[in-house]
Amino acid sequence: MTQCCFLRVRPLFFWFWSFHHRMALALCLQVLCSLCGWLSLYISFCHLNKHRSYEWSCRLVTFTHGVLSIGLSAYIGFIDGPWPFTHPGSPNTPLQVHVLCLTLGYFIFDLGWCIYFQSEGALMLAHHTLSILGIIMALVLGESGTEVNAVLFGSELTNPLLQMRWFLRETGHYHSFTGDVVDFLFVALFTGVRIGVGACLLFCEMVSPTPKWFVKAGGVAMYAVSWCFMFSIWRFAWRKSIKKYHAWRSRRSEERQLKHNGHLKIH
Repeated sequence: MTQCCFLRVRPLFFWFWSFHHRMALALCLQVLCSLCGWLSLYISFCHLNKHRSYEWSCRLVTFTHGVLSIGLSAYIGFIDGPWPFTHPGSPNTPLQVHVLCLTLGYFIFDLGWCIYFQSEGALMLAHHTLSILGIIMALVLGESGTEVNAVLFGSELTNPLLQMRWFLRETGHYHSFTGDVVDFLFVALFTGVRIGVGACLLFCEMVSPTPKWFVKAGGVAMYAVSWCFMFSIWRFAWRKSIKKYHAWRSRRSEERQLKHNGHLKIH
Protein backbone atom coordinates (compact mmCIF):
# COMPACT_ATOMS: atom_id res chain seq x y z
CA MET A 1 0.00 0.00 0.00
CA THR A 2 2.81 2.38 0.95
CA GLN A 3 4.71 1.53 -2.22
CA CYS A 4 1.59 2.14 -4.29
CA CYS A 5 1.08 5.61 -2.76
CA PHE A 6 4.74 6.42 -3.40
CA LEU A 7 4.42 5.42 -7.04
CA ARG A 8 1.42 7.74 -7.36
CA VAL A 9 3.05 10.70 -5.64
CA ARG A 10 6.40 10.45 -7.44
CA PRO A 11 5.12 11.52 -10.89
CA LEU A 12 3.29 14.43 -9.29
CA PHE A 13 6.49 15.50 -7.53
CA PHE A 14 8.53 15.36 -10.72
CA TRP A 15 5.85 17.27 -12.62
CA PHE A 16 5.83 19.97 -9.91
CA TRP A 17 9.64 20.19 -9.94
CA SER A 18 9.73 20.28 -13.74
CA PHE A 19 7.09 23.03 -13.85
CA HIS A 20 9.02 25.31 -11.49
CA HIS A 21 12.24 24.48 -13.31
CA ARG A 22 10.69 25.58 -16.61
CA MET A 23 9.30 28.75 -15.01
CA ALA A 24 12.71 29.67 -13.59
CA LEU A 25 14.35 29.00 -16.96
CA ALA A 26 11.77 31.18 -18.71
CA LEU A 27 12.44 34.04 -16.29
CA CYS A 28 16.21 33.72 -16.75
CA LEU A 29 15.79 33.82 -20.52
CA GLN A 30 13.65 36.95 -20.29
CA VAL A 31 16.24 38.68 -18.11
CA LEU A 32 19.06 37.56 -20.42
CA CYS A 33 17.20 38.87 -23.47
CA SER A 34 16.61 42.15 -21.67
CA LEU A 35 20.30 42.44 -20.75
CA CYS A 36 21.34 41.73 -24.33
CA GLY A 37 18.82 44.27 -25.59
CA TRP A 38 20.09 47.08 -23.36
CA LEU A 39 23.68 46.19 -24.16
CA SER A 40 22.91 46.24 -27.89
CA LEU A 41 21.22 49.61 -27.53
CA TYR A 42 24.28 50.96 -25.71
CA ILE A 43 26.61 49.70 -28.45
CA SER A 44 24.35 51.30 -31.08
CA PHE A 45 24.44 54.65 -29.26
CA CYS A 46 28.24 54.39 -29.02
CA HIS A 47 28.48 53.92 -32.80
CA LEU A 48 26.05 56.75 -33.49
CA ASN A 49 27.82 59.13 -31.08
CA LYS A 50 31.49 58.37 -31.72
CA HIS A 51 32.44 61.97 -30.93
CA ARG A 52 30.81 61.69 -27.51
CA SER A 53 31.94 59.94 -24.34
CA TYR A 54 30.83 56.46 -23.26
CA GLU A 55 28.85 58.07 -20.46
CA TRP A 56 26.82 60.00 -23.03
CA SER A 57 25.68 56.73 -24.62
CA CYS A 58 25.04 55.11 -21.25
CA ARG A 59 22.87 58.01 -20.15
CA LEU A 60 20.91 57.77 -23.40
CA VAL A 61 20.18 54.14 -22.48
CA THR A 62 19.22 55.26 -18.97
CA PHE A 63 16.91 57.94 -20.37
CA THR A 64 15.29 55.40 -22.71
CA HIS A 65 14.75 52.93 -19.87
CA GLY A 66 13.34 55.68 -17.66
CA VAL A 67 10.73 56.77 -20.19
CA LEU A 68 9.81 53.17 -21.05
CA SER A 69 9.56 51.99 -17.45
CA ILE A 70 7.49 55.04 -16.42
CA GLY A 71 4.94 54.30 -19.14
CA LEU A 72 4.76 50.56 -18.44
CA SER A 73 4.67 50.82 -14.64
CA ALA A 74 2.07 53.62 -14.81
CA TYR A 75 -0.14 51.43 -17.01
CA ILE A 76 0.22 48.53 -14.57
CA GLY A 77 -0.45 50.63 -11.48
CA PHE A 78 -3.24 52.87 -12.73
CA ILE A 79 -4.99 50.73 -15.37
CA ASP A 80 -4.09 47.03 -15.33
CA GLY A 81 -3.86 46.75 -11.53
CA PRO A 82 -3.88 45.71 -8.81
CA TRP A 83 -3.62 48.94 -6.83
CA PRO A 84 -0.42 48.82 -4.71
CA PHE A 85 -1.85 50.77 -1.77
CA THR A 86 -4.63 48.25 -1.17
CA HIS A 87 -3.17 44.97 -2.52
CA PRO A 88 0.50 44.75 -1.46
CA GLY A 89 1.90 41.25 -1.56
CA SER A 90 -0.58 40.08 -4.20
CA PRO A 91 0.46 37.47 -6.81
CA ASN A 92 2.40 38.76 -9.80
CA THR A 93 0.54 39.31 -13.04
CA PRO A 94 2.13 38.27 -16.37
CA LEU A 95 2.60 41.92 -17.35
CA GLN A 96 4.31 42.69 -14.05
CA VAL A 97 6.69 39.78 -14.60
CA HIS A 98 7.61 41.02 -18.10
CA VAL A 99 8.26 44.56 -16.87
CA LEU A 100 10.31 43.35 -13.89
CA CYS A 101 12.44 41.14 -16.17
CA LEU A 102 12.94 44.06 -18.55
CA THR A 103 14.02 46.32 -15.69
CA LEU A 104 16.20 43.67 -14.05
CA GLY A 105 18.20 43.32 -17.26
CA TYR A 106 18.69 47.09 -17.36
CA PHE A 107 19.86 47.34 -13.73
CA ILE A 108 22.35 44.50 -14.26
CA PHE A 109 23.71 46.33 -17.31
CA ASP A 110 23.91 49.71 -15.56
CA LEU A 111 25.45 48.30 -12.38
CA GLY A 112 28.11 46.53 -14.44
CA TRP A 113 28.79 49.73 -16.39
CA CYS A 114 29.09 51.83 -13.21
CA ILE A 115 31.48 49.33 -11.61
CA TYR A 116 33.63 49.02 -14.74
CA PHE A 117 33.95 52.77 -15.32
CA GLN A 118 33.84 53.64 -11.59
CA SER A 119 31.47 56.49 -12.37
CA GLU A 120 29.20 56.35 -9.32
CA GLY A 121 29.58 56.43 -5.56
CA ALA A 122 28.60 53.90 -2.94
CA LEU A 123 25.05 55.26 -2.57
CA MET A 124 24.13 54.76 -6.22
CA LEU A 125 25.70 51.29 -6.22
CA ALA A 126 23.68 50.43 -3.12
CA HIS A 127 20.52 51.68 -4.85
CA HIS A 128 21.16 49.50 -7.91
CA THR A 129 22.02 46.47 -5.76
CA LEU A 130 18.86 46.82 -3.67
CA SER A 131 16.80 47.27 -6.85
CA ILE A 132 18.24 44.07 -8.34
CA LEU A 133 17.68 42.08 -5.15
CA GLY A 134 14.13 43.43 -4.78
CA ILE A 135 13.16 42.51 -8.33
CA ILE A 136 14.72 39.03 -8.02
CA MET A 137 12.87 38.53 -4.74
CA ALA A 138 9.53 39.42 -6.32
CA LEU A 139 10.17 37.14 -9.30
CA VAL A 140 11.26 34.19 -7.15
CA LEU A 141 8.36 34.55 -4.71
CA GLY A 142 5.83 35.09 -7.46
CA GLU A 143 4.27 37.88 -5.40
CA SER A 144 4.77 41.50 -4.30
CA GLY A 145 5.29 42.55 -7.91
CA THR A 146 2.54 45.12 -7.31
CA GLU A 147 4.49 47.21 -4.81
CA VAL A 148 7.84 46.61 -6.55
CA ASN A 149 6.27 47.98 -9.73
CA ALA A 150 5.02 51.00 -7.77
CA VAL A 151 8.52 51.59 -6.40
CA LEU A 152 9.84 51.33 -9.95
CA PHE A 153 7.40 54.01 -11.10
CA GLY A 154 8.32 56.37 -8.27
CA SER A 155 12.05 55.79 -8.69
CA GLU A 156 12.09 56.25 -12.45
CA LEU A 157 9.73 59.23 -12.55
CA THR A 158 12.57 61.67 -11.87
CA ASN A 159 15.18 59.77 -13.89
CA PRO A 160 14.57 61.47 -17.28
CA LEU A 161 14.89 64.86 -15.60
CA LEU A 162 18.16 63.79 -14.00
CA GLN A 163 19.54 62.77 -17.38
CA MET A 164 18.29 66.02 -18.96
CA ARG A 165 20.25 67.97 -16.33
CA TRP A 166 23.41 66.10 -17.31
CA PHE A 167 22.85 66.59 -21.05
CA LEU A 168 22.16 70.31 -20.55
CA ARG A 169 25.36 70.64 -18.54
CA GLU A 170 27.40 68.76 -21.15
CA THR A 171 26.08 70.92 -24.00
CA GLY A 172 26.53 74.20 -22.11
CA HIS A 173 22.82 74.96 -21.74
CA TYR A 174 22.40 74.18 -18.05
CA HIS A 175 22.68 77.79 -16.80
CA SER A 176 19.47 78.89 -18.50
CA PHE A 177 15.74 79.08 -17.89
CA THR A 178 15.40 75.50 -19.17
CA GLY A 179 17.97 74.31 -16.64
CA ASP A 180 16.12 76.08 -13.82
CA VAL A 181 12.80 74.47 -14.85
CA VAL A 182 14.36 71.00 -15.02
CA ASP A 183 15.94 71.47 -11.58
CA PHE A 184 12.69 72.68 -10.06
CA LEU A 185 10.67 69.79 -11.49
CA PHE A 186 13.31 67.29 -10.39
CA VAL A 187 13.38 68.52 -6.79
CA ALA A 188 9.58 68.86 -6.60
CA LEU A 189 8.88 65.39 -8.03
CA PHE A 190 11.55 63.71 -5.95
CA THR A 191 10.24 65.30 -2.75
CA GLY A 192 6.57 64.77 -3.53
CA VAL A 193 6.67 61.29 -5.08
CA ARG A 194 9.68 59.40 -3.74
CA ILE A 195 9.48 60.88 -0.25
CA GLY A 196 5.80 61.83 0.16
CA VAL A 197 3.96 59.14 -1.80
CA GLY A 198 6.75 56.68 -0.97
CA ALA A 199 6.01 57.12 2.74
CA CYS A 200 2.33 56.28 2.15
CA LEU A 201 3.25 53.19 0.14
CA LEU A 202 5.71 52.04 2.80
CA PHE A 203 3.05 52.50 5.50
CA CYS A 204 0.54 50.39 3.53
CA GLU A 205 3.24 47.76 3.04
CA MET A 206 4.12 47.63 6.73
CA VAL A 207 0.56 47.41 8.09
CA SER A 208 -0.55 44.77 5.58
CA PRO A 209 -0.23 41.16 6.80
CA THR A 210 0.23 39.78 3.27
CA PRO A 211 3.83 40.70 2.27
CA LYS A 212 6.72 38.68 3.69
CA TRP A 213 8.80 40.30 6.42
CA PHE A 214 11.92 40.44 4.24
CA VAL A 215 9.92 42.20 1.51
CA LYS A 216 8.98 44.84 4.08
CA ALA A 217 12.63 45.09 5.16
CA GLY A 218 13.60 45.68 1.53
CA GLY A 219 11.02 48.45 1.29
CA VAL A 220 12.46 50.15 4.37
CA ALA A 221 15.98 49.90 2.90
CA MET A 222 14.90 51.44 -0.41
CA TYR A 223 13.09 54.26 1.36
CA ALA A 224 16.19 54.94 3.49
CA VAL A 225 18.27 55.20 0.30
CA SER A 226 15.73 57.69 -1.07
CA TRP A 227 16.19 59.84 2.04
CA CYS A 228 19.97 59.77 1.57
CA PHE A 229 19.46 61.05 -1.97
CA MET A 230 16.96 63.60 -0.65
CA PHE A 231 19.48 65.18 1.74
CA SER A 232 21.95 65.64 -1.11
CA ILE A 233 19.25 67.10 -3.37
CA TRP A 234 18.06 69.55 -0.72
CA ARG A 235 21.63 70.72 -0.11
CA PHE A 236 22.02 71.28 -3.84
CA ALA A 237 18.69 73.15 -4.05
CA TRP A 238 19.62 75.36 -1.08
CA ARG A 239 23.03 76.26 -2.51
CA LYS A 240 21.55 77.03 -5.92
CA SER A 241 18.77 79.16 -4.39
CA ILE A 242 21.29 81.18 -2.36
CA LYS A 243 23.48 81.64 -5.43
CA LYS A 244 20.51 82.82 -7.50
CA TYR A 245 19.46 85.21 -4.73
CA HIS A 246 22.93 86.77 -4.46
CA ALA A 247 23.11 87.13 -8.25
CA TRP A 248 19.72 88.88 -8.23
CA ARG A 249 20.82 91.22 -5.40
CA SER A 250 24.01 92.01 -7.32
CA ARG A 251 22.09 92.90 -10.49
CA ARG A 252 19.67 95.07 -8.53
CA SER A 253 22.58 96.88 -6.89
CA GLU A 254 24.24 97.53 -10.24
CA GLU A 255 20.99 98.85 -11.72
CA ARG A 256 20.53 101.27 -8.81
CA GLN A 257 24.09 102.53 -9.16
CA LEU A 258 23.63 103.11 -12.89
CA LYS A 259 20.40 105.01 -12.28
CA HIS A 260 22.03 107.07 -9.55
CA ASN A 261 24.97 108.00 -11.75
CA GLY A 262 22.71 108.92 -14.65
CA HIS A 263 24.08 106.31 -17.02
CA LEU A 264 20.78 104.49 -17.43
CA LYS A 265 18.20 106.38 -19.49
CA ILE A 266 14.58 105.68 -18.86
CA HIS A 267 12.43 105.92 -22.00
